[in-house]
Amino acid sequence: MFHGVYTALITPFKNDKIDFDALGAIIENQKKYGVDGLVPCGSTGESTTLSYEEHEAVIEFAVKAVKGKMKVLAGTGSNSTDEAIHFTSFAKKIGCDGALIVSPYYNKPTQKGLYLHFKQIADSVDIPIVLYNIAGRTAVNIETATVAKLCKDCKNIIGVKEASGSLDQMSAVKSAVAEIELISGDDALTLPLLSIGGCGVISVLSNIVPQEVISLERAFKSGNIKEAQRIHYKLLPLIKAMFIETNPIPVKTAAAMLGMCGPELRLPMCEMDEANKTKLEKAMKDFGLI
Repeated sequence: MFHGVYTALITPFKNDKIDFDALGAIIENQKKYGVDGLVPCGSTGESTTLSYEEHEAVIEFAVKAVKGKMKVLAGTGSNSTDEAIHFTSFAKKIGCDGALIVSPYYNKPTQKGLYLHFKQIADSVDIPIVLYNIAGRTAVNIETATVAKLCKDCKNIIGVKEASGSLDQMSAVKSAVAEIELISGDDALTLPLLSIGGCGVISVLSNIVPQEVISLERAFKSGNIKEAQRIHYKLLPLIKAMFIETNPIPVKTAAAMLGMCGPELRLPMCEMDEANKTKLEKAMKDFGLI
């Protein structure tokens, strides 16, 4: 259902307000290059610093802006189960194709707690759900057995965005649940993940180079492995630069360099270190972006 390239959208700000003009232009650019879907209000969209009203406004704006031309997989996760249900219900009401739900952060629940959290959301809202596993931000890994039990017990949990960084774990998940939609949550691992049965990527990089990310995914799926490898290695220096500081600081800085939006972030995210900004600028120049 969520195969291909999905862009983890940045949320542009202007004077600490959401810049919907810039967001609309970004979405139009994504539409022009033919990405398969958008993911508003994820980590890249600074969802944790959006108010309830802003979170819902961004999701609704994205649904209306795509005009049915691509899918919208809305970020609706929270470290509060009730809050996650609230946002997931809104996503269904507004017409999203699915919900991306990150594991609770800061709370550090047990595996039983994770299971109960996701099950309650899935039981409460009849919408396709993709789990989001990123222990580096949440402090808790969703273990393979927990993913398998959730997929068995909740028919609307259909996929997992894997950002654990472990191909061993990703392989174990696909082995345990053959039908699961295994989605890369790390641009550097998109090609390896596709090779073990993954179905696509939720990409930070495609905010600025959607055409190349799409080309890699399409080349692999058409059987042109050498071309996919060529694009993978071409993208690697840019990917490295894109994560030289905490996401989304570099990608938003890069978007600003390209005139897509302003560089404004919300605290505790802050302006990029000048030395790192120089490295990012060099990577973009080497790639031919600026």
